[in-house]
Amino acid sequence: MTEVPARELRSLRAHILLIGVVGVWGSTFVVVKDALADVSPLLFNFVRMTLAFLCLAVFYRGHFGRMNRRSLAAGALVGLCLAMGYQFQTAGLRLTTPSKSAFITGMVVVLVPLLSAIPGLRAHGAGIPRWNAWAGAMVAFAGIVLLTTPRGAGFDFRSIGLGDLLTLGCALGFSLHVLALAHLSPRVSFEQLAVLQVGFCAAFMGASMPLLERPWIHWSARVVVALLVTAVLATATAFTVQSWAQKYLPATHTALILALEPVFAWLTSFLFLGERLGRRGASGALLILAGIALTEFVPAAVQPTAHEGVPLA
Repeated sequence: MTEVPARELRSLRAHILLIGVVGVWGSTFVVVKDALADVSPLLFNFVRMTLAFLCLAVFYRGHFGRMNRRSLAAGALVGLCLAMGYQFQTAGLRLTTPSKSAFITGMVVVLVPLLSAIPGLRAHGAGIPRWNAWAGAMVAFAGIVLLTTPRGAGFDFRSIGLGDLLTLGCALGFSLHVLALAHLSPRVSFEQLAVLQVGFCAAFMGASMPLLERPWIHWSARVVVALLVTAVLATATAFTVQSWAQKYLPATHTALILALEPVFAWLTSFLFLGERLGRRGASGALLILAGIALTEFVPAAVQPTAHEGVPLA
């Protein structure tokens, strides 16, 4: 038998592990949606991120003594963008369906190249968006309209639900997070950036929570399970696995694997909640995926580095 080269074996493992991570992220939409019956959204986020920070702090405890003012400032900025994404996502998820939330969140892949058209947001060395980025955005936007508006509404944007609008804010927050990482990851070690961004994210969530909601919780098995899954698996473990896997994957492979998240979310929602998108919603979901694929299948002149991805749930 021919021995498989070590690098090809690592690449295979990276593909499998990253697909596993995306599967976990996709399933968390249903897990969190179920838990939100027993806990307010922003309190859930705060507890989740605090637990994830404690896990990462233990794992990367050897890096605390090496942190400086630059790494703290970078962690604060990236953590602010991350908090924005999660706060909008979880608040919106309470008012919309898991599959809708996941497909709209997937717009990050389209928004990042569009926001890169703004010189101040564009990472050093990155080019301006190409034609496929604009075309992908238009296709995905048409998909959002079909996915979020009821049958017969046409293009009446007043019929888009509040939960869907909040989730669009989530996609913007995660897009800014990706761009912030593109600027800062070359200057700060990933280990420090990983633990600091989650720590600052928890701090921003704790500070904003009393201003945005009246927190409450009814401790139940589904709340505990959701907190453990999202904090330990979908945040702390996923950050670590993603950072390792992307060392051995081309950026286009990574982006397309990440685009599978809404597919996993819909499958989980269908299996456990019986959610059906309907012909109009399914057409919208397919258009969003087509827009994402159009954005990614024609690679940019400068590809994102290994640490420029973001976990979507």
